[in-house]
Amino acid sequence: METDLITQFLTFQLGAETFAIPIANVREVLKMPDMTAIPGSPEFLRGVINVRGNVVPVVDLKRKFGQPATVGSRKTRVIIVESTIREKNMVLGALADSVEEVLDLPQSQVEPAPQVGIDLKTEYIRGIGKLENRFVILLDVHRVFSEEELILLDRGQPREGH
Repeated sequence: METDLITQFLTFQLGAETFAIPIANVREVLKMPDMTAIPGSPEFLRGVINVRGNVVPVVDLKRKFGQPATVGSRKTRVIIVESTIREKNMVLGALADSVEEVLDLPQSQVEPAPQVGIDLKTEYIRGIGKLENRFVILLDVHRVFSEEELILLDRGQPREGH
């Protein structure tokens, strides 16, 4: 008998769309803190924040996906995620309009990313989760940021003791 693998995802809103990332990549969720802007950084980099003594870059996913910048509200959250590049763990913050829930999603309810009809480069999309009355866009955390962007973000982070 074949088992239906269940993966947990953290769901969040960007505008009218619901997105999700695997909970295994999520460290924590924070209320929107004060950020320090980095001059000359890419427009999707909103700034850096202090998370337990570490400098963490915060990316505005709406800007990254070609939408207008996120406008902060009392529901705005920063999702602290881990991504790996060249066998090095990177920690960064992803700005979301709001965070919804942790969702258990069986593999049988995941369809491949559509090739047309979506305002997002499909290379970022791991699949589309089908729920009773809605769809959830499942992001591939490791692909949302290109290797060049992650290296740029990493270079922009001050080193401890400097």
